[in-house]
Amino acid sequence: MSEKPHLFLIDGSSYIFRAYHALPPLTRKSDGLPVGAVSGFCNMLWKLIADGDKGIVGVMPTHVAVIFDAKGDTFRNAIYDQYKAQRPPAPEDLVPQFGLIRDAVRAFNIACIELEGYEADDIIATYSEQALAEGADVTIIGSDKDLMQLVRPGVMMVDTMKNKRIGEEEVAEKFGVSPDKVVEVQALAGDSVDNVPGVPGIGIKTAAQLINEYGDLETLLEKADGIKQKKRRENLIEFAEQARISKELVYLKRDVPLPLGLDALACCDLEGPKLVSFLKALEFTTLTRRVAEATETEAAEVEATSLEVAGWEAADPAAASESADAVDGDKTPGPLDLAAKMAADIGALPIDNQSYQTVRSMEELQVWLDEAKRIGYVAVDTETDSLDAMQANLVGVSLATEPGKACYIPLAHVSGDGDMFGGGLVEGQIPLTEAVTALKGMLEDPSILKIGQNLKYDTLLLSRYDIEIAPFDDTLLLSYVLDAGKHGHGMDELSELWLGHKPIPFKEVAGSGKSQITFDKVELEKATPYAAEDADVTLRLWMILKPRLAADGMTSVYERLERPLLPVLRRMEKRGVSVDRQILSQLSGTFAQGMAGLEEEIHGLAGSPFNIGSPKQLGDILFGEMGLPGGKKTKTGAWSTSASVLEDLAAEGHELPKKVVEWRQLSKLKSTYTDALPHFINPETKRVHTSYSLAATSTGRLASSDPNLQNIPVRTEAGRKIRTAFVAENGNKLISADYSQIELRVLAHMADIPQLKKAFEDGLDIHAMTASEMFHVPLDEMDAATRRRAKAINFGIIYGISAFGLANQLGISRGEAKTYIDTYFERFPGIRDYMEATKKAAREQGYVETIFGRKIHYPEINSKNPNMRNFQERAAINAPIQGSAADILRRAMVRMEDALSDASLSARMLLQVHDELIFEVPEGEVDDTIKVVRTIMENAPMPALQLSVPLKVDAEAADNWDEAH
Repeated sequence: MSEKPHLFLIDGSSYIFRAYHALPPLTRKSDGLPVGAVSGFCNMLWKLIADGDKGIVGVMPTHVAVIFDAKGDTFRNAIYDQYKAQRPPAPEDLVPQFGLIRDAVRAFNIACIELEGYEADDIIATYSEQALAEGADVTIIGSDKDLMQLVRPGVMMVDTMKNKRIGEEEVAEKFGVSPDKVVEVQALAGDSVDNVPGVPGIGIKTAAQLINEYGDLETLLEKADGIKQKKRRENLIEFAEQARISKELVYLKRDVPLPLGLDALACCDLEGPKLVSFLKALEFTTLTRRVAEATETEAAEVEATSLEVAGWEAADPAAASESADAVDGDKTPGPLDLAAKMAADIGALPIDNQSYQTVRSMEELQVWLDEAKRIGYVAVDTETDSLDAMQANLVGVSLATEPGKACYIPLAHVSGDGDMFGGGLVEGQIPLTEAVTALKGMLEDPSILKIGQNLKYDTLLLSRYDIEIAPFDDTLLLSYVLDAGKHGHGMDELSELWLGHKPIPFKEVAGSGKSQITFDKVELEKATPYAAEDADVTLRLWMILKPRLAADGMTSVYERLERPLLPVLRRMEKRGVSVDRQILSQLSGTFAQGMAGLEEEIHGLAGSPFNIGSPKQLGDILFGEMGLPGGKKTKTGAWSTSASVLEDLAAEGHELPKKVVEWRQLSKLKSTYTDALPHFINPETKRVHTSYSLAATSTGRLASSDPNLQNIPVRTEAGRKIRTAFVAENGNKLISADYSQIELRVLAHMADIPQLKKAFEDGLDIHAMTASEMFHVPLDEMDAATRRRAKAINFGIIYGISAFGLANQLGISRGEAKTYIDTYFERFPGIRDYMEATKKAAREQGYVETIFGRKIHYPEINSKNPNMRNFQERAAINAPIQGSAADILRRAMVRMEDALSDASLSARMLLQVHDELIFEVPEGEVDDTIKVVRTIMENAPMPALQLSVPLKVDAEAADNWDEAH
């Protein structure tokens, strides 16, 4: 190497994932190839090579290499087979970018190095040792904490994404020890990301204190029996060998058999045509232009070599995606750039769940309350002894004011089998009433933003302690608004996705199965890291997700539909609904008698008794003994007796399967509702309190659970009887307000279908009108069968019904059903145009939108699997319609309570089921309430989003839900 050379070693594997998560999804416009991570990586390389990132590094390299992790296990897996075992697979859209990024490195004329059996960090460590021995300086471009053990005079790290140098002082600040002792600290603390076990109960801070006191790991382990703190002493002795193994895992090898010598890493001049053609092929317009200008590459040269790089065909620059320009870096950072940087910065901060504080006194609590007041926000989480917020007791509260700074305030932990009333309270807890009073002041302070994950549960719980949390942000709702359809929105999943951190599982602190204990019986030493971590993670997620609202243009959806609906649902859940036990008991008896009668008929048809509830015995009867057609065997070899199989047989006139379908329907009604609902009646309120999920469906529809009131059947007489048990209390009535054909109205508006719009405007029977259009039958001569066919098609089209599905539904041939569907599209061509346009938009941008701007993502819509692709296309067609209808209902619910209050009405909104709202109303206020409810529901869309067809609401009052519906 030449005199005083400078070697740049770029941690390629780390930068792939940071580029992927820091930037919004980006695809090549010509074919949809994911290229977001490649774009970010190329821009980083160009900035580094073009000017050395002089503001940070301060020097240009003489030698450079990009180091990657190779596929497969490394020598560390032979030491510890669980090393990195829990790491999830790479995101599907990132996988095809791995090879492209390596091609990009080569296109930049930079050495691209990986070695089977070793990690990138080991290769970087070995090159660093050799370069120092040759008299060179080394700059490691990366931020991985494992690489910090290499920092010393002549070796420094640079995090170009944060514009930050990492020298000996920065390492000491992070780990509490000098770089040469980092391995010792990591061996004790372990690493949850890489599944390095460490020693239980020891975090980074504790590990640093121990190493500074004892010098190194081995000395500490030899003298562990002299440590005063009992638990720490016991863990160090018990897990000594585990600590030694951990040290082997975190120590970076310095003697890897390198594939290239240092001289081979010397910087080479860029080959303009080669690099420009590669960038052009990936449609990175701005960077292509910048590189072409810097290397004086002529267009003719690029054309001559455009097909020679990695087999990628160059695209027309004029057709390149605008989003590629946005991330190529030559523009002033906008909201999207700032949001991406925030995500990268927060996501890179390590989580040490052993460093949290247990707050045991009012003085300590006041410090946290003052800090929340000072900064104006705080993350909050509650711990309880039940998942039912209407019956749970408050056990403790967690707070976080900045990443890594969190606490747990235990309030009602008990020892052994004791309880808070029996004298079993653990010592060192603030009295519950004192803490609740102090927390109430902060949680209700309008100057402090409260941040939570799934706050509906916490707010419902705390409302029972006379605490009304406001204002607030909910990370579950933020994620749902931003990424509906991409992934789940639970805290654990979001933490792993955005922070690369797997939170402590509940079973780790409370056990599992029959031995699981409630949280009030968890030891404080275990409770604090578990509970405080939730608040810490929630705060970090908020810091990542909240800036994306503006960047993604989703502020209005969050602030007008999602956040204000949360307290509305919480109040509905708290109110509950009255259910008559006697009616349910009578229905259970009626259903049991009906099942017994059907059972006798079924056994008679079968020729012998058998267990109707046994799919195997039923299959053997239907297809083995009776030889009915259409029998299919499952993977286990048994005959399939699914609902669709039995319904098909019943439709063909076979009596036994028809009776079994009826028996199953009664059996389900009895077990799911009439037998089960009494167990959901709250012993204190004597009412049923369902729980609503705001983020359970991608389209915005609410889901109901414990009990699920959304799925009570209404198409059968037996199903409708269940609703008779939902009753108004004395002196009140139930009002059912139901949107009439709202999804068809939304379809008429969104697809702009003149015939449908006019029919709705004129108040016509939409199904009769459709039948008249399709079958040329005058309205005054319309028969019920023809109208029924049109109704089936009207609703089926919204859900992408096939000829096969329509044939089964109407009991006609598939050919006849296809003719109906074809005729429908001929009479209403705008519907097919809408469907094709929606599919095209979804394929191009990965999502569809409701009229309110809600985005519903379909990440698999371009899947190579035809079944998955077809399913996602059908869902994407329906989503803007169903989602818009759901948004309209949400908007009505948000406005409803204030409207009722302004009209001095005392009606209480109790339930939301599909397109229907249920109210409990004093008998003397029924007419006035219906008037207000209709007005709000029919005018729910904001003025700028008014539909071009009128909304219609049917509203009735009665003593029970069935009569009101």
